[in-house]
Amino acid sequence: QVQLVESGGGLVQAGGSLRLSCAASGRAFSRFGMGWFRQAPGKEREFVAAINWIGRSTYYADSVKGRFTISRDNTKNTVSLQMTSLKPEDTAVYYCAADEAQIPGRTLTDFDYWGQGTQVTVSS
Repeated sequence: QVQLVESGGGLVQAGGSLRLSCAASGRAFSRFGMGWFRQAPGKEREFVAAINWIGRSTYYADSVKGRFTISRDNTKNTVSLQMTSLKPEDTAVYYCAADEAQIPGRTLTDFDYWGQGTQVTVSS
């Protein structure tokens, strides 16, 4: 069992940066693929980024590629999402998720555990 708690959301102007963090409980964290998803008002939850169990492979949605960076620290049981050049369309609730597979998937059903989410608002 893994419990995930996100932090770092907030209000930022377009062009600015934010760093989201996800703290995980449970000894299995280092064996899981991890991901970030987001859900904007009135829209479906969508994939943002993912990282494999050892942190050597990363995956991004086209909409964030080159602007967002996912990383993990297995010694601290944390995964982070560094977001730069933020746009108003990045406004959403951001969710951290864990996939019991070492190489994470890209869809909602691939992930087994979810955090409660953190709000990111980008003003124009």
